[in-house]
Amino acid sequence: MAKVAKRVRANSELVDQNKFYSPEEAIDLAKKTANTKFVGSIEVHIRTGIDAKKTDQAVRGMTTLPHGTGKTKKVAAFVTEAKEKEAKEAGAAMVGGEDLIKEIKESGKTDFDIAVAEPSLMPKLAPIAKILGPRGLMPNPKTGTVSLEIGKIIKEIAGGKVDFKNDDSGNIHQIIGKANFETKQLMENFKALYDSVAASKPAAVKGQFIKGITINCTMGPGIRVKV
Repeated sequence: MAKVAKRVRANSELVDQNKFYSPEEAIDLAKKTANTKFVGSIEVHIRTGIDAKKTDQAVRGMTTLPHGTGKTKKVAAFVTEAKEKEAKEAGAAMVGGEDLIKEIKESGKTDFDIAVAEPSLMPKLAPIAKILGPRGLMPNPKTGTVSLEIGKIIKEIAGGKVDFKNDDSGNIHQIIGKANFETKQLMENFKALYDSVAASKPAAVKGQFIKGITINCTMGPGIRVKV
């Protein structure tokens, strides 16, 4: 514990909490504080000006990070029998229709990171909506996870496509890569995320939409970014 406390203290001393850094400076600093025994991630936290209690101000969207997140996402594909081969060849880890739905309903387990579905399977997901929904795993046309082109969307997810949405406090949290990525790669991922979030401003939100941004590495101090 003493070593952990010493590392945390040393990292905190590297960051000036009274300063707002440029995105590139913040990423460089986050990489410097990434000194855990494992390769951590670089995280971006965006504070928005929405009222999270109002449904017409909800923020949800999808973007493609040019260099991915450094993490392979396990995809579950809810498809008809005719699409099972396509889904498997595209890289889905779990593939099925009513059989997969029944398995999840009975076990309550969701051993995957993201789910995609054919439009015709959406009504059949109703029995497990209460399992998938709270875990953020329900396929949604707004995030591009419901499509007839099932193979295409699975490949896009493998290529760095991520979805984002606000939490109960109106904040958006997203990993933009690993701490061992080059700064240039992380900057390009950051820009892709920022541009997509900015473009998703709800019409009901008046005034400044993005109010604050913080970048940090896993278990590292928050670094405030100029907005």
